[in-house]
Amino acid sequence: MIYRHTLAATLLLAVIGSTAIAQTPAKKPAAAPAAAPAAARSPGSDLVSQSQLDLILKERLAQGQPDSPELRAALRDELINRELFVRAAKAKGMDRDSSMKIQMQVASESVLIRAYIGEYLNSNQVSDDALKAEYEKIKAGLGDKEYRARHILVEKKEDAEAIIKQLQSGGKFEELAKASSKDTGSKENGGDLDWAVPSNYVKPFADAMVALQKGKFTPTPVQSPFGFHIIQLDDVRDAKVPALDEVKPQLAQRLQGQVVERHLTELRAKAGIQ
Repeated sequence: MIYRHTLAATLLLAVIGSTAIAQTPAKKPAAAPAAAPAAARSPGSDLVSQSQLDLILKERLAQGQPDSPELRAALRDELINRELFVRAAKAKGMDRDSSMKIQMQVASESVLIRAYIGEYLNSNQVSDDALKAEYEKIKAGLGDKEYRARHILVEKKEDAEAIIKQLQSGGKFEELAKASSKDTGSKENGGDLDWAVPSNYVKPFADAMVALQKGKFTPTPVQSPFGFHIIQLDDVRDAKVPALDEVKPQLAQRLQGQVVERHLTELRAKAGIQ
């Protein structure tokens, strides 16, 4: 993996959810019209707060859903159903349960945290220069070559040595991988790991792979934290690095996670927490 999730980045993703964090404030969707006269309301409309309807409509429009009478009717119906469930739950006294109160508090705090982080990021936006610098840093770490390799992973060194002997005697790498490899993600493909840069792999694996000539396999087992590998290099090509514009959203999210992480460190220090 190229990216690493830190505590703050994980918190950011968990709280923000699937909503993208904009570099600039999002355009405001058209305001919902005022509530219809009471006589024109459909059954159950008295269960729905206009402010609730306006809020959920604003969220859906911000997510890209087109405004329409059908959407508004569906949202109103959804809110009616929610209110009916809430009233039924309260009638059973579920809102007074101590465990339920804690869950409701956590949900309420998540909304507050989401709003706080959103406001903080709007006030501490990631600059284009920072995005470019991060892009160049990652690009440099990838190297200029991609490798297509196969491997067979086993638990014991002697098992790896036995497989190497079979290969040296004319055994087919793909068949031996399917029969013996412990890597469930590649064994059915004959150990094929597809195209990747060396930094995608743990160092002992990457070093052994890069040292191989095309079409050759490692003459001795390669040990890693996962076990013992026999590696075969199928091909090498120039690395294809995506343009900055293609990965800008991911880079922005990565750097925003770092912004939140630094702020969280500040908050913990102020609270006397290491």
